[in-house]
Amino acid sequence: MFEQLRFNEAGLIPAIAQDWLDGAVLMVAWMNREAIEHTLATGEVHYWSRSRAELWHKGASSGHFQTLRGLRYDCDADVLLLTIEQVGDVACHTGARSCFFAEVSEAKVSEAVAGGSGALPPPADACTELSRMIEGRRANPEPGSYTNRLLEGGDNRILKKIGEECAEFVMACKDDIPGEIAGEAADILFHLQVALAHHGVPWRQVQAVLAERRGAPRRPQ
Repeated sequence: MFEQLRFNEAGLIPAIAQDWLDGAVLMVAWMNREAIEHTLATGEVHYWSRSRAELWHKGASSGHFQTLRGLRYDCDADVLLLTIEQVGDVACHTGARSCFFAEVSEAKVSEAVAGGSGALPPPADACTELSRMIEGRRANPEPGSYTNRLLEGGDNRILKKIGEECAEFVMACKDDIPGEIAGEAADILFHLQVALAHHGVPWRQVQAVLAERRGAPRRPQ
């Protein structure tokens, strides 16, 4: 692999750390050949610290280790993509989940640059973003919110809607209309996530179960 990689004049290559479940970008650092070798040999991510000019075992001092799940390089072979499991769900030295918590909008950079546990979460996949919205509605109800009406109705209202949406999904499949199938599937996922939030089950826990099953032995026929 090292023959394909294009290190810079200092023998370094940028490495992007991405969450293994929701795809969120957690941080960017640098690696050299030694860091890559240690990462592959131990299964825990090592970087090269330019400020200290030494190998940096991520989490050695903070306890926020990164377990390697996958390693790729881009089409130009000059950037690495690390798929990682972040111990403690904190990658940034500020205590934030991701180093990318300062948002740019309308040509203005967000002033929320302090980081920490209350920092803006990194962009993630659509289902994770939906889960965040539902959790936000649960924590801070909004007048007229359909999500809040469901949560206020509890299992009786939520589970009834799941049953209705499942029936509509079945009918859409029977009619073989792709757009309607996708729409009804999205409705099921939404109401399913509302049920999860109502019962205090994080969406990430569902993602972890799916990830574990992906590599599980096949069931007997």
